[in-house]
Amino acid sequence: FRSKPPPHLASTDFLLQDWRLAGLRAASYFRAYVLTAHRSELTVIGHLSDTDWAAVRARVSIAFAK
Repeated sequence: FRSKPPPHLASTDFLLQDWRLAGLRAASYFRAYVLTAHRSELTVIGHLSDTDWAAVRARVSIAFAK
């Protein structure tokens, strides 16, 4: 997730609609990309609404379909 808009929006980008409900401090974008990380390296910063989660999952599906 990133708070600055991407310079060029891709089909895998999504502006979170419920970023405040998610516990984020600023409007944030999701961008799908593949990354390998161990669970111990990750930090939970919030939880997406059902609507935003569905949109994020759709972007991930698009990313893996290419």
